[in-house]
Amino acid sequence: MSHVVAEPCIKCKYTDCVAVCPVDCFHEGVNFLAIDPEVCIDCGLCPPECPTQAIFAEEDLPAKWHDFIEINARYAPQWPVIDTQKEALPGADEMAKVEAKKDMLDPNAFAG
Repeated sequence: MSHVVAEPCIKCKYTDCVAVCPVDCFHEGVNFLAIDPEVCIDCGLCPPECPTQAIFAEEDLPAKWHDFIEINARYAPQWPVIDTQKEALPGADEMAKVEAKKDMLDPNAFAG
């Protein structure tokens, strides 16, 4: 089992979680982070660091976000590893309050 980044991360992309990850399992998309399930060691350090409560152990993932298991597995190998904390996206604090934003997920890799 691994951890999963779910919908609350979309258009926020806080990276507090990246700073505590001992195995560099986070990957960076344009407006979302994904966890590589092949690299995650299920250490549990990242969920309490996430300001939007977007990270869950796979077995604890709310049913409404179950499709994010596949989303993380699909995009993590396509996106670059992020291993350094950086600023959240502009407007992240406001976007953190928005629900049902799966259609806002940008499947492109971060290129900067």
